Amino acid sequence: MKTIGLIGGMSWESTMPYYRQINEVVKSTLGGLNSARIVLYSVNFHDIERLQRVGAWDEAGEAMAAAATALRAAGAECVVLCTNTMHRVSEDIERAVDIPLLHIADPTAEAAKKLGIKTIGLLGTAFTMEQAFYRERLESLHGLNVLVPDALDREQVHRIIYDELCKGHVLPESREIYRAVMRRLVEQGAEAIILGCTEISLLVSGDDATVPLLDTTHLHATAAAHYALAST
Repeated sequence: MKTIGLIGGMSWESTMPYYRQINEVVKSTLGGLNSARIVLYSVNFHDIERLQRVGAWDEAGEAMAAAATALRAAGAECVVLCTNTMHRVSEDIERAVDIPLLHIADPTAEAAKKLGIKTIGLLGTAFTMEQAFYRERLESLHGLNVLVPDALDREQVHRIIYDELCKGHVLPESREIYRAVMRRLVEQGAEAIILGCTEISLLVSGDDATVPLLDTTHLHATAAAHYALAST
C-alpha cells in the first residue's frame, strides 16, 4: 500500500472527512484491522486565507510546495491537496516534488461522465467559481460545460463557506440559500452540481437538490484510497 500525503487544514473541518473516508475505503477493501498509511501536513488556514484574500498566489504556491516537500521527505508517495481552491497553485506543487499530485477535479469529472452528464453546475469559493483554473480543467481536459451562479449567488455561497462552514457553523437558513442557488443552476440547465469546496458537503446533501450532487471531498478521498491500494 502506498503512503498518502495529505495537505490539510483548509479548513480542518473538511480535512477530517478525508482521513475517515480514505480509511473507510481501505477497511472495506482489505478488511480486518487494515488502515491507510497517511502523512498529514496541516497548515494554519488563517495564514493561507490572508494570502487568498490579497491575491498573493505566488506566496500561497510557495507554502503549498513547501508542504508537499515536507510530505515527500516524510515518505509520502502521492500528494492530496484537501481543498478545491488551492488547486489554483497545483503547478507549484507538481514542480516541487517528484511524486504525483492527485488533482481534485479529475475524479469529480469522471463521476460526472459516468452519469452521462455534459452540463454541470459549480459551487465553491469565489476563487473557484470565478477564476479559470478549475473550470478550464473541467472543460478542456474533460469536455464538460460548466455553469456558475450569478454574482449575487456567488457572493452568498462564498460568504457562507468562509464565515460559517470553515468555522464549523452549519445553519438551516444557509442550507436554504444553497438550495435556492442550486435550483437556479438547474433552471439554467445543470444536470448535476459539483460541491466544489470541501466544506459544502457539511451543509447540503443529495436531499437538497433535484439533480445529483458531486461531493468533491468524497470523490477525492476515494480516488486517493484507490491509488494507494493499487499496489496492494
